[in-house]
Amino acid sequence: MVPGETPRLRPPPAPSLARKLRALWRVSRACSHLLFGVALVATRFGRDDPALRMRQARRWSTGFLHLLGVRLAVQGLPRPGAKLLVANHISWLDILAIDAVEPARFVSKAEVRRWPVFSGLASASGTLYLERERPRDALRVVHQMAEALQAGDTVAVFPEGTTGDGAELLPFHANLLQAAIATETPVQPVALRYFDAAQPISPAVLFLGETTLLQSVWWIACAQGLSVQVEILPARSVRQADRRRLAQTLRQDIEAALARPMRAAGQT
Repeated sequence: MVPGETPRLRPPPAPSLARKLRALWRVSRACSHLLFGVALVATRFGRDDPALRMRQARRWSTGFLHLLGVRLAVQGLPRPGAKLLVANHISWLDILAIDAVEPARFVSKAEVRRWPVFSGLASASGTLYLERERPRDALRVVHQMAEALQAGDTVAVFPEGTTGDGAELLPFHANLLQAAIATETPVQPVALRYFDAAQPISPAVLFLGETTLLQSVWWIACAQGLSVQVEILPARSVRQADRRRLAQTLRQDIEAALARPMRAAGQT
């Protein structure tokens, strides 16, 4: 794929009747879990206990993945304390996969505010919204990220700025990395990959072009043997770092991880 070129959508094959019925069952259970999440946020969601809030977010995200039929495999450990997680971006499911390992405050496109149900959950978890059509809005978000990092939070960003096809990384944008540099907060890269029973890169999770959220949920629910691997890579110091060079280094870290053969991993 040429850098800057929009990845092409490769829809998964049409599911059999049996897989459609199983998908309906998965979606119905996932919807119930969504409603449970809304109730959790409306009532107690660890309001005065950050550790409890992290445990609840981790359990909820893990449960949602399980109900959609997605197996979670984990490699590596997140460093303790405040950090900026930097990951490749394939699907909206990336947020749940990372949250199931290390709950974080995500920087997300402002359009997420219009997603039914998900928007309320995202806002409750401290999501920072970026107006992508306003170039100067990145400065505001960098300031919010810096405040969160100084408060000891874990913040997560997808520096590609959009979802890719899972085969090749898009260029990494460096602007948001300034928050970590300004606060001297370590940056920890995260490599995400999705595979299923038949393919090393599952087309079921692709969230490209005009794909809608509902269409994506259906493809995921129809998938057979779908797994997400979350590989937490060694953290990098940002002292005296140049943000553009840091972006290149982080991209190389993730690219190298994705190029390695998948190994046996722990799971939750």
